[in-house]
Amino acid sequence: MQPVRYSKGLIILHWILALLLFGALVAGTFVLSATPNSDPDKTMSFIMHMSIGVAILGLMALRLYVRLSRPQPAHFDSGAPARDAFARAVHWALYALVFAVALSGVALSVTSGLPDALFGDGTLPPDFWAYPARTAHGVLTKLLAALIVLHVAAALWHGLVRRDGIFARMRLRG
Repeated sequence: MQPVRYSKGLIILHWILALLLFGALVAGTFVLSATPNSDPDKTMSFIMHMSIGVAILGLMALRLYVRLSRPQPAHFDSGAPARDAFARAVHWALYALVFAVALSGVALSVTSGLPDALFGDGTLPPDFWAYPARTAHGVLTKLLAALIVLHVAAALWHGLVRRDGIFARMRLRG
């Protein structure tokens, strides 16, 4: 039998990931980018950002596994097939972009020697933009942020304007 709502585990993972993604995007955009690599405080910010990124990667992999291996509610039918197909595409694009952002962060870390600078006796490179993975990470985070804004706007539109019950599928209490 197909469930009407998402499982409690998927709902919890959704909201934990939402908070972690918000934190990582804000920290990367407003803290790390604004702090010069010569500032000693940047090391702790990087450790926190990378820790959150690794947590996001692991939790997202778990979320995808649960999503693909367990019965899920039918796709929401808003009465507009093109809009519904677009919503499904956006959801899968969110998964893909989260993985791409995390993996581009790993690539940047490895190619720039960041682990040695943070946990060994190395130093931060003078400019991360010298590494192609930095450009990829920056572009992908902007795309991810745009899709998150679209996702939140659509959820608010469904919940506050259309009042079509879509929120009930992602609420912890039903």
